[in-house]
Amino acid sequence: MPSPRLTVRACGAIADLKAADWDRCANPPGQSFEESGGERFNPFITHAFLLALERSGSVGGRSGWTPQHLVVEDDSKRVVACAPVYLKAHSQGEYVFDHGWAEAYARVGGSYYPKIQVAVPFTPVPGRRLLIAADAPPEAFEALVKGLRAVRKAIGASSIHVTFANAGECESLGAEGFLARTGEQYHFFNDGYADFDAFLAALSSRKRKAIKRERRDALGDEITIEHVTGAALGKAHWDAFFAFYMDTGSRKWGRPYLTRAFFDLVGAAMPERIVLMLAKRAGQYIAGALNFVGDDAIYGRYWGSIEERPFLHFELCYYQAIDYALAHGLKRVEAGAQGEHKLVRGYRAVATHSAHELADPRLSTAVAEYLARERAAVEADIAQAAAALPFRHED
Repeated sequence: MPSPRLTVRACGAIADLKAADWDRCANPPGQSFEESGGERFNPFITHAFLLALERSGSVGGRSGWTPQHLVVEDDSKRVVACAPVYLKAHSQGEYVFDHGWAEAYARVGGSYYPKIQVAVPFTPVPGRRLLIAADAPPEAFEALVKGLRAVRKAIGASSIHVTFANAGECESLGAEGFLARTGEQYHFFNDGYADFDAFLAALSSRKRKAIKRERRDALGDEITIEHVTGAALGKAHWDAFFAFYMDTGSRKWGRPYLTRAFFDLVGAAMPERIVLMLAKRAGQYIAGALNFVGDDAIYGRYWGSIEERPFLHFELCYYQAIDYALAHGLKRVEAGAQGEHKLVRGYRAVATHSAHELADPRLSTAVAEYLARERAAVEADIAQAAAALPFRHED
């Protein structure tokens, strides 16, 4: 039986796409844990999350992130695949760093920007990027790749970058000629622990005692922790958290990426997928961590504090997230990018994946050589991290 003819179009605003069409591709309903590759629902690739970014002005306008989402339709105009695509005028907010590539290309007279980024802005959370419906024809993947290349050629972009994709996507993109890049993050895995004490029991005595001491010192006798989610989320919570976010963002990267409106919009659109963990002292919120919740994982995204307190960051971002995951039967905690200090707190080093296609063969050859060395270094680092885990018995 012949396959339906597929057409690809670009869309400058996700608001112009139906949420049901997008989400049917982003998080296909009814998938098992195994079928989904261990991620049945990822909140960051939903229509609601991406719409909040655009409507809040966090992307679009003069942000350097110009939406150019791709949509694949069959001959009955049914959406069978899509991808979150942006034209980039810089390399900020991506967490897969290519500034050196841009500088090297400029030195030989090339123009690295604009480039095409297939990603969730400001969100280093691994997941699907080429979003294909469960009942899509086999040609849907190829149609998305052709669409990306057509956009690159039409605007004269230097390159295509698919960042924080899953391993299967990157393998398929590699077969299409994309260069593979490997990164590293630290995730906690729920190995069937009944509660936090059961997790602690799996650690060496020294590490177990250290974590107990950190948790005591973080809170003392005067700080309490609240988990706020769903309909309980209100303006006062977001006002407090935005102050934390701005303080941390201003110190870490100069200009925080997200606007205040984003938090109101995403909080209203998907409150059941959000957990704010807030620290309170003397009736006032002093610190907080923002988490999103999937079907299989809790994802820590932002944290901030307006008071200095030893170990409070670890308590809110790592230990509270582990507590939540164990209480709700989640399989993983993904606590953001970077952070070797997570290893001694029970988090494991895992590989992240991206795929890159550079139009200029000179740049492509140079980057390919660099990536081969980088992959070897990352593999060695992950192996070394596995040997240093704090568990009493490690297979």
